[in-house]
Amino acid sequence: MIELREEADGRLSRGFGGDTLNTAVYLARLGTEVDYVTALGDDSWSDELIAAWKAEGVGTDKVLRLNGRLPGLYIIQTDPKGERRFSYWRDTAAARLLFEAPEGRSIVEAIAAYDLIYVSGISLSLYGEHGRKRLFPVLRDARAKGKRVAFDTNFRPRGWPDADVARMAFRQAFDCADIVLASTEDLDLLFGRKGIEEVLAFSDRAEIVLKYPDLTCRVLMRGDETVVPGTPAEDVVDTTAAGDSFAAAYLNARLRGENPQEAARAGHRLAGQVVRYRGAIIPREAMP
Repeated sequence: MIELREEADGRLSRGFGGDTLNTAVYLARLGTEVDYVTALGDDSWSDELIAAWKAEGVGTDKVLRLNGRLPGLYIIQTDPKGERRFSYWRDTAAARLLFEAPEGRSIVEAIAAYDLIYVSGISLSLYGEHGRKRLFPVLRDARAKGKRVAFDTNFRPRGWPDADVARMAFRQAFDCADIVLASTEDLDLLFGRKGIEEVLAFSDRAEIVLKYPDLTCRVLMRGDETVVPGTPAEDVVDTTAAGDSFAAAYLNARLRGENPQEAARAGHRLAGQVVRYRGAIIPREAMP
């Protein structure tokens, strides 16, 4: 998506972002080979996005280009504490048609060949019911073939027709996943007080990474539990992409064979640096 962020003087700065794209960029910066699977338009803005992703080392061979379509757009506004507020323009974004456009069939089928597939709650809301019906079988097929599926909750109520539809989709995603990265705030917002119980019901078959508001991270898997405390970052400017960057560092570490404790520490380390800068993607030289 095109990112516009409001500066202190009211001007808007332009960049690129989007939750799964942020994670893809940080994974690439950490040395993981990454392809980004989405749909864009045939316009100059889409050309710029692809060029920027390529410059970050993110593969774009699986980006579908749709005639007459445009990418989505969002604006970030931050309060004095660095907490952000988003405004989205994505109802007609090309990405919504990834699973519906006939041209995308071969791209969708190719997803199951990757070692790790990363999907978020925002992704699920974009694809709609038809898209989700095509996505979940692909994820199950990939897992059956020994591939790994990671699901990051990233729940945004405005993206869903109602909570019941979202709950059903999230349960299906939990069932498909090997790794679930779940904010307890997301779980509470979607499922209420039993949110944590909802996701822990899958801990016998998936690695559940619970992230709490105080930055504590609990990892539960097949009866084992690891707790990793977080350290509040100093000089927080903008919390955009904190969770996305945590996911990137966590998954990068796990792909390299590090244990959940080491992976959670890597996630905290990168997220703690990301929140010290404005926008979703920090300068390359600022990477820890």
